[in-house]
Amino acid sequence: MGEFWAGLAEAVRLIVSGDREVREIALRTVYVSGAATALAMLAGVPAGYALARSRFPGRMLVLGAVNTGMGMPPVVVGLVVWLLLVRSGPLGGLELIYTKEAMVIAQFLIATPLVIGFTTAAVQALPPELPELLQMLGAGRLRRLWLLAREARLGLLAAVMAGFGGVVSEVGASMAVGGNLQGQTRVLTTAIVTETSRGNTERALALGIILLAMAFAVNLVLTRVQQRAR
Repeated sequence: MGEFWAGLAEAVRLIVSGDREVREIALRTVYVSGAATALAMLAGVPAGYALARSRFPGRMLVLGAVNTGMGMPPVVVGLVVWLLLVRSGPLGGLELIYTKEAMVIAQFLIATPLVIGFTTAAVQALPPELPELLQMLGAGRLRRLWLLAREARLGLLAAVMAGFGGVVSEVGASMAVGGNLQGQTRVLTTAIVTETSRGNTERALALGIILLAMAFAVNLVLTRVQQRAR
C-alpha cells in the first residue's frame, strides 16, 4: 500500500512540475489513441448501421466475426500489422514500421470491431419500422441517417467510449509495431512496462495513475454528453 501512495505522490510531482518527457508521452498517447478512435468511428458506425439493417446470406457469420474481433488480443493484432509493415512484408515499402502511424493502424484495427458491435446493437434497439416511417414523412437519405443517429446516440457514444478505452489501455500492439522508441513511439502503457522492467515501481505507478486520470477525464466528458442527450 505504501508503494501506491508513493506512486500517487510521484504522479502529482510529475504533473505539477510539468515533466517534459511525461508530457510528451501523454500527448503522444492522446494523439495515437484519439486518431485511431476517430478513424474507427468513421469506418465502424456506417458498417454497424449496415450490419444492423441489412439481411444477407452469411450475416450471422459476419456478426460472429465482429463479436470475436471485440475480444481480439491486441498483441495478435500487433503481430499481424507488424508482419504486414516490416521491410520484408507486403507493405514494407511504406516504411511505416516503428512509427506513430503504424500504432494508429494497429489501434484502429482493435477499436473498429468494438465500434461496429456497439453501433449494431444500438441501431437494432431502434424500432424496425422507424426508417420507413421517416421516409414516409419525407425525410431524405441523409436526413434519415441523421435522425437515426440521434435516436441511437446513447449507444453511439458508448461505442466511442468502448473504442477509446480499448486502445488507450492496450500495450501489446503498440509495443509490437511502435517499438517503444523513446521520444518517438513511447506511449503511457509502453512507458509503464519499461519503468516496471527497470524496477522503477514508483514511476511506473505514477504513469499508471496519470493514464487512469486521462482516461477518466475523456470518459467523463463523453459520459456528460451522453447523459445530456437522454
